[in-house]
Amino acid sequence: MPLRNREGESVDSVPFVVVTGLSFLVIYSFGPLYLQALGLTIGYGLPVCTVLFLAIAGTAYYRMVWTYRPDAEALVPGGVSFGQLWYAILILIAFVLLLSLPFLIG
Repeated sequence: MPLRNREGESVDSVPFVVVTGLSFLVIYSFGPLYLQALGLTIGYGLPVCTVLFLAIAGTAYYRMVWTYRPDAEALVPGGVSFGQLWYAILILIAFVLLLSLPFLIG
């Protein structure tokens, strides 16, 4: 069953599946250990990770499926998309450093 946006047009499901799958892997790989390093038990860490994952999956669905406009790709110049890619890389590096911080300190 193909995913459809709010206008009923078919939407490619690959970006949504990739973002949701990667967020699942990162959250459940780092989340419980990270929260345990901050003093929470696994019994509290897993529900917190689940809520965070559901929030990210819902946001990804909203942004990549529900409000997606196929004609919007022609409206964004290539330089802007390339600049956004560099910002995303910097944010990802900062996120990984933030995730490793409790293990470096403690």
